[in-house]
Amino acid sequence: MAGDGSFFPEIQPIAFAGPESDNVLSYRYYDADEVIMGKKMRDWLRFSVCYWHTFRGNGLDPFGKPTINRPWDDGTESLDNALRRVRAAFEFFQKLGVDYYTFHDVDVSPEGATLQETFDNLDKVTDLMLELQAKTGIKLLWGTANLFSHPRYMCGASTNPDPLVFARAAAQVKKAIDVTHKLGGQGFVFWGGREGYAHIINTDMTREMGHYAQMLKMAVAYKKSIGFSGQILVEPKPREPMKHQYDYDAQTVLGFLHQHGLYDEVMLNIEPNHTQLAGHEFEHDIILTAQMGKLGSIDANTGSESLGWDTDEFIVDHARATLIAKAIIEMGGFTQGGLNFDAKVRRESTDVEDMFIAHIASIDALAKGLRNAVRLLEHGRLPAMLKQRYAGFDEGLGKQIEEGNSSLEALTQHCLDNDTEPPVLSGKQEKFQAVFNHYL
Repeated sequence: MAGDGSFFPEIQPIAFAGPESDNVLSYRYYDADEVIMGKKMRDWLRFSVCYWHTFRGNGLDPFGKPTINRPWDDGTESLDNALRRVRAAFEFFQKLGVDYYTFHDVDVSPEGATLQETFDNLDKVTDLMLELQAKTGIKLLWGTANLFSHPRYMCGASTNPDPLVFARAAAQVKKAIDVTHKLGGQGFVFWGGREGYAHIINTDMTREMGHYAQMLKMAVAYKKSIGFSGQILVEPKPREPMKHQYDYDAQTVLGFLHQHGLYDEVMLNIEPNHTQLAGHEFEHDIILTAQMGKLGSIDANTGSESLGWDTDEFIVDHARATLIAKAIIEMGGFTQGGLNFDAKVRRESTDVEDMFIAHIASIDALAKGLRNAVRLLEHGRLPAMLKQRYAGFDEGLGKQIEEGNSSLEALTQHCLDNDTEPPVLSGKQEKFQAVFNHYL
């Protein structure tokens, strides 16, 4: 293993054992190199472990102290501890059998007394990460900058009313893009955790959103100047920690990108738990952005709607996993993104073994979802039913409407010339649901 000795001596590399296996430390459905519809499963799914939850999560929640202590972590913010944690992480990635990981800058490296010391620390930590990538073949899916935890960002980063805070955020973004490029990352994500407002009375929304757009434009320009070929992505979230965040949902972000001339430059990283917080169904933003060609990557998690906040749970529901996989297949698969496990073990799950079991269960659910979606699409019954529902737009009057070759006047005349009430056609929702369930 890549670490100094073994950080997980009791865990063997996780292997595919088949659907009859009752071993929770094996894969039942995920056979990484099995070819499905012309691609290996690992290439359809492109699994990634997130560093912040898996290696910095400690079980803290708004109502209780940390509950999780890891044997490799001494509890300090020292550089030595950060380097040891990186070695443990790469051993975890290897034993789990994933190809990618993701991180925030301050997840992996301690902040220093000065900005330069912070940058120097990040250089030293990413030097080790680059070395371990070369040894293991593990790759960076994407990096990001944490622009929400430090008190300086309490009123936002790129939307902060103080230009000095904006400048500090810009410096942090530049360095985070630099190390992402250094590590061969395939993307850089903006999550506007505090890009919003707590009260409208002290907020100039249009000015703040304009400043946010300027930060994105600077990032796009900088990535091009250094030859970074990865995606720039924005991750929608409606609220929490702010009362209102400007990246409310996928449609809001797409409109924002259009407004500011960024639509062709920026993709979306969709987190289903955020979609749920926006009041949509789990799969809504994934399917929307996939169909519009704007789905760059997915933070594979879900939440508990009854709690009302971002709980970052692992996806284990096969129906939801099938909907995700179907959207991925229909868009032809990822080019640079993947399925990043932005999820954390529960506060009560304190054993090291639980880290593995949680990821394995979700990998298997999504692999089962891929197998389900392949059968569903290859059989063609559900796609044919959907096509039939919209068949009226494939010819004649419907085709003229869809292609923009009609007008209010022409349609009015058509109704006058054919003055009969349109038929009431069943939406067949129950049939669609029943057929979908045949593939689970």
